[in-house]
Amino acid sequence: MDPTRRLETRQGDITQLSVDAIVNAANQTLKGGGGVDGAIHRAAGPELLAECRTLGGCPTGEARLTRGYRLPARYVIHTVGPVYRGRPEDPRLLANCYTNSLILARDHGICSIAFPAISCGVYGYPIDEACKIAVDTCAAFITANEAIEKIVFMLFSDKDLAVYSQYLKNHAG
Repeated sequence: MDPTRRLETRQGDITQLSVDAIVNAANQTLKGGGGVDGAIHRAAGPELLAECRTLGGCPTGEARLTRGYRLPARYVIHTVGPVYRGRPEDPRLLANCYTNSLILARDHGICSIAFPAISCGVYGYPIDEACKIAVDTCAAFITANEAIEKIVFMLFSDKDLAVYSQYLKNHAG
């Protein structure tokens, strides 16, 4: 089966999605911030920050799992994307965010997961490049891991939604 059939794009608020887990584009402290990170912390409630404080942070490219608390999602997977500087390691670090998040999902019985456009906000990753890394990494992972039934790319802007939707359409089998 074509893995892209299990990938979908949507536009809206990731904190409102009823999936097993949503991914938080976090900073290394895991203590909340702006953008999607702040929105997830506000929607989940103070218990999320309390649990994050017990984790000791998260290095760039890695991922950590917490409960979802007041979110519709049971879990939040926190990952730290690279600040884009055009370095050779940027694509690898961004791909690691998706891979490590999906490994946590698989290992915890999570079947549906939603990702924001990691590193594309204040971290400045160009959306076209980030989209290719996200879609290609996720498609490769679910080809080898049938347990992940659905991956949603939840995009904030019309432009980002168009980039992801077009890339996914062009790569469907």
